[in-house]
Amino acid sequence: MPRYVTSVATPLSPDDAFAFLADLRNFAAWDPGVRRAVQIAGDGPGPGAAYDLTIASNGSVMRYHVQTFEPPRRIVVEARTMLLHSWDEMVVTQDGEGSIVTYDATLTLNGLLSPASFALGPVFRRIGDAAAEGLRKALRGVAVRP
Repeated sequence: MPRYVTSVATPLSPDDAFAFLADLRNFAAWDPGVRRAVQIAGDGPGPGAAYDLTIASNGSVMRYHVQTFEPPRRIVVEARTMLLHSWDEMVVTQDGEGSIVTYDATLTLNGLLSPASFALGPVFRRIGDAAAEGLRKALRGVAVRP
């Protein structure tokens, strides 16, 4: 199963970094793979929130549901379509006056296609690299070793 992990040291406080990440409507601002992000359930970030993210490459929509919400430290979101399962965990830790954000994403194919998930690896790395660069810029940070 393809996995992508990146960490960013940012001058943003853990509260501010978490608030930015937890509102998935911000995805379109930093992930070039996302054309549009709309909240479709819940009232702001938090338990019960769900977001439709429109994928830039093909216009398909992935619905992400908040699975874990532990401000200002951790959020886990999950999306499942007929073909794909995406699991994303964002962890924020204090780092001096700023914070370190670690984004950990896993993408797998569903059902009978599951054994072929490894084939997604090269494409997922390319998409992840572009998103990681966008995240660094949005957080005004620098890459650090996860």
